[in-house]
Formats: sequence, structure tokens, C-alpha cells
Amino acid sequence: MTALGLAVGVGLVVLVGALSQGLDEAQDEVLEPLTGVGTDLSVSRPLAVPDDGASSAVGPAGPFGQLSKREQRQLQRENDNGLDFDLAKLGEPGERFSEDRVVATELSFPTSEVAKIRNLDDTEDAAASLTLNAVNIEGTVPEVSTPGGAALHGGAFDVTSVIVSGVDVRKPGLAMVTPDQIARGRYLSKSPKRARGEAVVDLAFARQNGIGVGDETAVAGEEFEVVGLASAPLGGDASNAYVELGQLQQLSDREGRVNQVQVRADSADAVAALESEIAGQLEGAEVVTASDLADRVGGSLDDADALSSKLGTALAIVALAAAFLIATLLTLSSVQKRTRELGTLKALGWRQRLVVRQVAGESLVQGALGGLLGAAIGVAGAAIIDQIGPTLEASVEGQSNGGFDPFGQGDVTAGSTDVVLGAPVDPALLLLAIGLAIVGGLFAGAAGGLRAARLRPAEALRSVE
Repeated sequence: MTALGLAVGVGLVVLVGALSQGLDEAQDEVLEPLTGVGTDLSVSRPLAVPDDGASSAVGPAGPFGQLSKREQRQLQRENDNGLDFDLAKLGEPGERFSEDRVVATELSFPTSEVAKIRNLDDTEDAAASLTLNAVNIEGTVPEVSTPGGAALHGGAFDVTSVIVSGVDVRKPGLAMVTPDQIARGRYLSKSPKRARGEAVVDLAFARQNGIGVGDETAVAGEEFEVVGLASAPLGGDASNAYVELGQLQQLSDREGRVNQVQVRADSADAVAALESEIAGQLEGAEVVTASDLADRVGGSLDDADALSSKLGTALAIVALAAAFLIATLLTLSSVQKRTRELGTLKALGWRQRLVVRQVAGESLVQGALGGLLGAAIGVAGAAIIDQIGPTLEASVEGQSNGGFDPFGQGDVTAGSTDVVLGAPVDPALLLLAIGLAIVGGLFAGAAGGLRAARLRPAEALRSVE
């Protein structure tokens, strides 16, 4: 009974430990594409647009009045007045027109800032990117147009918007889309010259628009050959298309300008310090770390992991403590029942230490047997879980600033994915569980031995089985 009591506690410890490791591996499966090696950071300089509908004009009256005059002029030049245009210049009333505009998603900065970030002490490497919103507007010139500029607000217009990112093909491991994310086709060519005219398209966007590998797709009025389809990680910042950085800079008249930097730290321990260094280096910088991305992921997988880390651990501790208590009580009960036997041994001349050693030795053997039996129970339970293969859901709510907002970031990849839960058993966990059972046996043996040591030989003569 002592061995069985310890076996139940040890088996539960093994099973909870296996489930906890299975949950960790399931989370790693979801988060690994987001976090890379766990030391990646993303740097941008976003502009917060007020929610009260204030004017988006560049100048002291607009929400960007806090910027320097130089930055205001740069922003105005880059956006070319955004989506505002003079309808009278589109043609005669009733004529069809097509207009392409490329507007910024974030405030850009010169590529020299990337070199400064790369030269920081805690930086291993850094790569620049440029994310823009390529908008195509088609329609019929209205009969009545207002000279001097009219904003596009409603009307009989067909508008398509594509979020496109230019990436440094020389650093694919640090790009916004990596070779590991290619689901079909191939990655962009390693040479910037050969990569011009090539595009990798987001898999979900491609399915929605009927785009396949080898097709031609238009971005900012330029035709690109789709060489690959990429599956963005759940919770990551996703663009609709990815092209070579230099070509997108040229198409958008932003040579030498970028608006995002992907950074890899020297080590995971250096991430926090590097985050502070970058924030101080680039004015208005927003630094997103791997842990920030991981916080976006929720669902039943996240709930189960939290439950395992709190309730599961507490349950294992309570079960093990109860097993120790049960083993101790059973040992004390055994000593009580063996009063005549142990008292007789003392009457025959056994010293107290020999009696204590006898009882403790028996409990130690019981503990070892309980540990082995408990390990077998835990392994069997883990095998049953592996066979069942329960599924947990990891989900991320959509966060999109797309549409016509020229200062929205790329869409956050929303949706959910099912992860099969396993229960891998670590040999070290088995050894720990068996060791705990032996410790429980020793504890029970010590309590029983002390009880046996207090027996008097005279009690053996009065004891009746």
C-alpha cells in the first residue's frame, strides 16, 4: 500500500510535467516564426492619427505639427497629398480614368539610421525595409468637379489597395518575409539586380485574388512576376506583397529612405538594453520585441498553458504531499501492527539503530518500487494523451490600419490555427519523480523508525496479533 500511494503521486507528477512540456512545445510551434531565435526586434517610427477626425494635413494645424519643418516637408513630398487630387485634371466629364498613388504607412527616415543601429554594441545585425500602401483608383470623371483639388470621399470609384514591403534581399533571414515562410514557389533572388521585377505575395491575399506562382501582378503601376507565395506567421505584421527594396524606393520616389528596421541582438539577454538604446538613438522610434508579438497570441492554447503553469503545478505538489503523508501514515500503521515482532527483536538484543534501520530500509524499498510504478503510470498516461492527440487553438484578433489611412501599419495576421497537443516524457523528469518517491520512502521510514525505536520489549509480551 505504501508503494501504491507513492506511485499515484509520482505518476501524477510525471503526467503533469509531460503535459507542461507538451504545451511549451505547442506554443513554440506557434511562436517560433514570430520570434526567430528569440532576439529579434522591429523598429519603426509611426505617427498617431487622432481618432476625433481631425485633419490629416501636414502643418501646424494638423496632427503632425509636432514634427520639425524638415520632417513635415519630407512627409508632404513622400505622400504627394495622399489621396487628395484635382478631379478636373483627370479628363473630360464621363471619361474613364485610372490613378495610382503610393502613400506612406509610417514616417520614413534615411538609411544612415540603419547603419547607426547596426553599430550599436548589442546589435548582431540589422536590415532595412520600406512598407507602403499602393492605391489604384479607377472610375469615371464626374460631370461636376471642383477645381483646386477635391478629396476622394465616396463616389463611383473602384479602389484597390495593396500593402507592399520592400525588403533587403541580401539579408533574407532578417527580412519581413523569410525563406522559411515560403509555402509555394521560391524566395526573391539573392542579387538585388536579379530580384528587380520579382514579387513574393502573401498566401491569403493570393487566394483571395486568384494569384498564383508565375502570374503577373501590378504594384504601383508596375508589373511584377510572382515567384513565391508566403504564409505569414500568426500574429505577425503581414504585407500583401514583398519586392526588392531598391526598386520600391525608386517607384515611390523614396531613394535612400526606409520606415522599418529588423534587428537581431547579440543574445536574448541583450534585447532589453538594445531596445532602450534604439529608442534613444532614433527619435520617435517604436520598438517591438519578440515578447510583444507573443503577447498577441491567445486562444485555448494560451489558456491551457496558463492553467498548466498554475493549477497543474499546484495539483502535482498537493498530490505528492498527499502521497508522502499517506506513505508515512501507512508506515506508522505497519509499525503499530508489528509491535510484537519489533518488540521481540529488541528483547533478543537488537539495538535501536538496528530496528530503525530495518524499518527505514523497508520503506526505502517501498519508495523505490512506488517510484518505478509511478513512472510507469505517468508514461502510460502520457502515451494515452499522445494517442488521443487533443487539439488546442491559437488565435489572434485582427489589427488593421489599412484602407485609406496613409499612416497605418501593415495588417496583423489574424485568424486561428489548431495545434496538436502531445505529452513528451523527459527522462530527467522520470529520474526526478523516482527520486522524489525514494525521498518519500525515506521520510516515511524515518517516521516509522522513530516510532519503532520507542517500543519496549515488555510490550511484545502483552501484544496480541
